[in-house]
Amino acid sequence: MVRGWAVVGGAIFIIGQQTLDGGPDDRGVVGLLTSPFWWTVPTGLLLIGLVGFGFALLAWRMTTYAVGEETVHLRRGVVFKQQRHARLDRLQAVDVRQPLVARLFGLSELKLEVAGGSDSGIAIGYLRDADANELRNELLARAAGLKSTVVAPALPGPDAVADAQAPQERHLAAPEAPAQPVLEVPMGRLIASLLRTSVTIFFVLFIAALVATVVVTGTPQIVFAVIAPFIGIGGYLFNRFSTEFAFRIAISADGIRLRHGLLETRAQTIPPGRVQAVAITQSLLWRSRDWWRVEVNVAGYGSDGGSGTTNVLLPVGTRDEALTVLSLVLPDLGSDNPRAVLDAGLTGDSRTAGPFTGSPRNAVWVDPVGWRRQGYAVTGRALLLRSGRLRRALAVVPHERTQSLGIAAGPVQRRLGVASFEVHSTPGPVSPAVHHLAAADAAELLEEQSARARTARAHAGPERWMEDPR
Repeated sequence: MVRGWAVVGGAIFIIGQQTLDGGPDDRGVVGLLTSPFWWTVPTGLLLIGLVGFGFALLAWRMTTYAVGEETVHLRRGVVFKQQRHARLDRLQAVDVRQPLVARLFGLSELKLEVAGGSDSGIAIGYLRDADANELRNELLARAAGLKSTVVAPALPGPDAVADAQAPQERHLAAPEAPAQPVLEVPMGRLIASLLRTSVTIFFVLFIAALVATVVVTGTPQIVFAVIAPFIGIGGYLFNRFSTEFAFRIAISADGIRLRHGLLETRAQTIPPGRVQAVAITQSLLWRSRDWWRVEVNVAGYGSDGGSGTTNVLLPVGTRDEALTVLSLVLPDLGSDNPRAVLDAGLTGDSRTAGPFTGSPRNAVWVDPVGWRRQGYAVTGRALLLRSGRLRRALAVVPHERTQSLGIAAGPVQRRLGVASFEVHSTPGPVSPAVHHLAAADAAELLEEQSARARTARAHAGPERWMEDPR
């Protein structure tokens, strides 16, 4: 039922679009609905619905999954068979999704994100809500290195022969790890933050210009010509509000837990040590309120994660809240005064004292606006890169999560003796880089950061974070 409605909804959308394209005249679908052949539209929808629900039924019948001590297996496919395997020691995150229709039936989809290439995750759906949560707890426990408790039921009677039939083994479900709430984003702040975005301002100006054009020209048909961008901008704003609605953060033994969503609710669990990079950003319109946004790179999520918010740890929050969320990812920054280091990265520049090494003065020729904000700092646990004058940004990369490093310098940069330093992370919204450093500083940072990354990886804990490394 959940998957079949997607086909019917798509058909209704196409018919609705054709109706709008018909405009105020009796053309297209509008003309068809007023003709003697009006019955063809509901009949077509009925046939499409039968095909959609029939194919969804076959897909459901052909989908099976199994969970082992080391691996999760998924088999599905009607026309093309597909078998997928996910190693639990490579588990990066576990999400429980509840689309609107699935929520009406009490169903959820469990999605496992693993370290790998694009589309490397496994989606098991749809399950009953209780079964999905129980399976999530079991997978997180196994990924952490906890062994399942196995109980062999007693034989049916005292005279039963032991080898007549081997008893079935029963795995006890892993209990859900208790979670400690950290913070919740108020709805009023979320709405205010969306109003203070360049997209909203452009949307308001777009509507004002459209209304003025219709009034001056007296041709309301113009609305049909610009309906696509109108829906696109409005849809983007509504999607941001819907997916970031009721955003809650909690911490537990199995990782960082996020829950959010209006139409589609999503419960995410990011196990310890799975975050590859963190970015704390602030737009110009948020500066008067000192609001910040926190995004992360997680292997397997990619740049968008499928919903647009799986990479978001905090959609909007105060500075203290943003730093609190950062501490969930990196509890120990490896500095005697971490708050001073982070404040310098968030709002400081080359004119303020601090631990950051910035760009030389001649960088003004290639970056006249933001050259003073460019800089880097190194602590015992992470590399911090700051940038942006109008849109402030601070990227934090734990040393052990460094994938690779690079230096880039164009012809103008080489002439000025500057270069850009880049930290290559997994795909995601965070692109750690600091531009227009002195060439000698960039080369020294490249060599030293390579050594720090090797040392940190050698002393990193096991992938199964609750497993005894001995």
